[in-house]
Amino acid sequence: MGQRIEELAAFLAATRWEDIPALVQRQTRLVMLDTIGVILAGSERPEVRQLRERLAAGAGSGATVFARGWPSQDPRTAALLNGIAGRAIELCEGLRLVSGQAALQILPGLLAVGEQLRLPGRDLLAALALGYDVAGRLAGGFTPRPLAHQNGQVSLIAAAAAGARLRGLDARGVSLSMRVATTLVLTPSYTNAVAGATTLNVAGGMSGLVGALAPELALVGFAAQEDAVEEALGRLVGDGFDDGNILDELGTRWEITRNYFRLYACCNPVHPALDCLAEVLAELRPRPEEIERIDVETYRFASVMRNPAPANYFASKYSLPHAAAAMAVRGNAGFAALDDSALHDPVIAALRQRVHIAEDPAMTARAPDLRPARVTVVLTDGRRTARSRDSHRGDFRSPFSETELHQKFHELAGTVLTREGVDAVEAAIDRAETWTNIKELTELFRRHGRSS
Repeated sequence: MGQRIEELAAFLAATRWEDIPALVQRQTRLVMLDTIGVILAGSERPEVRQLRERLAAGAGSGATVFARGWPSQDPRTAALLNGIAGRAIELCEGLRLVSGQAALQILPGLLAVGEQLRLPGRDLLAALALGYDVAGRLAGGFTPRPLAHQNGQVSLIAAAAAGARLRGLDARGVSLSMRVATTLVLTPSYTNAVAGATTLNVAGGMSGLVGALAPELALVGFAAQEDAVEEALGRLVGDGFDDGNILDELGTRWEITRNYFRLYACCNPVHPALDCLAEVLAELRPRPEEIERIDVETYRFASVMRNPAPANYFASKYSLPHAAAAMAVRGNAGFAALDDSALHDPVIAALRQRVHIAEDPAMTARAPDLRPARVTVVLTDGRRTARSRDSHRGDFRSPFSETELHQKFHELAGTVLTREGVDAVEAAIDRAETWTNIKELTELFRRHGRSS
């Protein structure tokens, strides 16, 4: 294993929660709150619910599945189910300057193992912040293959590192867990997304499972080659890996503070265009039938999400015409607006055909550091208004307020918790470092869960 990755593993093993700056601690709690809310709402998706029921027959125990009834499973299965649930509604946060959704792939394994071992909250929080740092730093040196989605790739290795840190493994144990995990790295494709193939969400859930499993394999003596991380990322699942910068500002620059959050319930690259559209709609206030066309110019990665007839709920999350039409008809593109009914709403379906997407090469040249978009709305009476922006709201350069993120949590967690339960869980996460046992969280779920 390369010396730089060994040093990164040593940093994980040695750093304590109290060593992490207060602002980073606050961000870590906020990321955990957001991710748990997304998992809770995602647990209601029909395919997630049915998978949970099928796996219940062989249920183990020790860790809570974050869903109605709060079933207990073995930690690996609980982490898998919670990770899949969190991926299902396309509202999880992610890395801003590189590709990946770190917290959703790291946290489920930590919650499951931490609950089973009755570990304190500060250990969970430290492992999340440190594992997130591994995800961002490895991703910064990784060149993914063109079609590869980052579910189950870099963040899977980071989940293994975080799981090893939670268990208290030393530097060599953390590095071994990462190297073991490379054999379990997946190869999901972005074409799954536009096709509505929800198997993509299983790849995200597998990271949590590996976060629970890889440290176990390391602890019982499984061996892995020394250059496993470099080989996997540089030659197997990726087109190159350069570790030259992975230690830059280690301990002073924290990747979890360079993330993005979502309020729009759709794929992140289309968010800049939706921000522009929201500004135009606020000015013009048109009825849907008054919109002659919506023209969007944006960077290449966002411009390919142009299918005006998405096949299902999941595919609709990757359709800019659908998200734009839903915003124009329903007033926003959040969780409730982009639900199953939006896909079959005849007014939204008609307007989708009048949304036109084009790549602007100049915008492509500025990505991914910036993610530009320009939107022009033309009305049937001849009026037109345009707006442009360099990137979307919600990233570390133009963050959402904590009030907005707490409102999001209330909406999502309220799908399975009572109002009192949402408040109680929110308050508990805000003081998570004081938990003597992670079960303090799951006991609140059981006390305040909705029955219907």
